[in-house]
Amino acid sequence: MGKKDKDQVVNEKEVIEKDTDTTVNENQESEVSVEEQLKENLDKEKEKFLRLFAEFENYKRRTAKERIELFKTASEDVMLAMLPILDDFERALTHIEEDKEAEELRKGVLLIYNKLLTTLSQKGLSKMEVEAGDDFNADIHEAITQIPAPSEDLKGKIVDVVEKGYKLGEKVIRFPKVVIGQ
Repeated sequence: MGKKDKDQVVNEKEVIEKDTDTTVNENQESEVSVEEQLKENLDKEKEKFLRLFAEFENYKRRTAKERIELFKTASEDVMLAMLPILDDFERALTHIEEDKEAEELRKGVLLIYNKLLTTLSQKGLSKMEVEAGDDFNADIHEAITQIPAPSEDLKGKIVDVVEKGYKLGEKVIRFPKVVIGQ
């Protein structure tokens, strides 16, 4: 082997070493980039999992709250059906009070009315307290009509309560019907 051949072999070895170094560097770089990609994917999946978990927790809380509300107002239909009966009792008591001879009848009707009212209030029904002279609020009162105010201080206020309002828990199931002074 001549010098020229040796130089060529040395050059070939250097080229092979350079190629090997380049390949090793590329492999190391590709391993690093694969590692980085895996970490990124893992972070993305963790974030997805945390979001899904939070959404599920919110769903559980929301459905539990809706369930409690449903139990509180489950008897709303029955209560709405009972309200006209309460109104009839109140009318009967008003008419019986006018008749002085029906005192015993009034006591019996009053006992039944109070028992019914107590039973309904135990189930969550409550009367909305509205009286003549109170300020009118469209959010909680239902105005039937307006009449000229009997006095200046009743302008824009409630003159008469035609029908009482009731709540079941915190929900208004019947708004009080009122007459407003102009």
